[in-house]
Amino acid sequence: MLNLTVPLKILGVIPARYASSRFPGKILVSIAGKTMLQHVWERAMQARYLTSVVIATDDESIRDAAEKFRARVVMTRSDHVSGTDRVAEAASASNASIIVNIQGDEPLLDPAAIDAAVLGLLDQDEIPMGTLKKRIERAEDIHDPNVVKVVTDSEGNAIYFSRSPIPFQREAGFQPKESAAAYFKHIGLYVYRRDFLLGYPDLPVGPLEQAEKLEQLRALENGFKIRVTETDYESIGVDTPEDWQRVASLYEKTWQKTSEKDFAK
Repeated sequence: MLNLTVPLKILGVIPARYASSRFPGKILVSIAGKTMLQHVWERAMQARYLTSVVIATDDESIRDAAEKFRARVVMTRSDHVSGTDRVAEAASASNASIIVNIQGDEPLLDPAAIDAAVLGLLDQDEIPMGTLKKRIERAEDIHDPNVVKVVTDSEGNAIYFSRSPIPFQREAGFQPKESAAAYFKHIGLYVYRRDFLLGYPDLPVGPLEQAEKLEQLRALENGFKIRVTETDYESIGVDTPEDWQRVASLYEKTWQKTSEKDFAK
């Protein structure tokens, strides 16, 4: 799992809570015979640059489920207001230099995306935080407030994250093309340097974060840089039962194709 040329200890943390406003208990739903949590954990374990992976939860049923597939579990407080706070508590008990916040509701997670985010931060000692972006290919995503957009500077550092279309195009009838100003969606996978993460929950919440309801804006509003690495990974989160059915269908199709290839051999 770990590339031995990397001297740092890099910890992957999967924050997992049972409560969910739109889909309670989604972390434990079954997909192709495994819980969604197990799928995420197995994919995270395939990342080359993670030294170890832990599941951070305050729920005993999640702990019991995770221990069945032999995952390492860290029990955390129940009063955390965000996944980042839960990740920070789990990281406080570790001596890892870099911590990766891995969303527990993305069972199609690409391990290479984790590695890309880590590599974007490794040689940037002055930058405390990193994340990912993907080029937007569907025009409708530009105006979808549920698709968070990000713009970066020439060095790949975030200028701003928004639910609104950024950058604004004055040209009427604009369609995203390779030759035009690119739109990028933000992929919610975060990498932090340890000291920065432990202090993150105490940073003041500014008006931009309050307006957009985007937690990553807290770093920018407080003067910290975020390195944004481009990826081809298209995240598919599970927020509703409909999302669950869609992902389960994708898994079934993937399994069927794999089985057909094996049979052909």
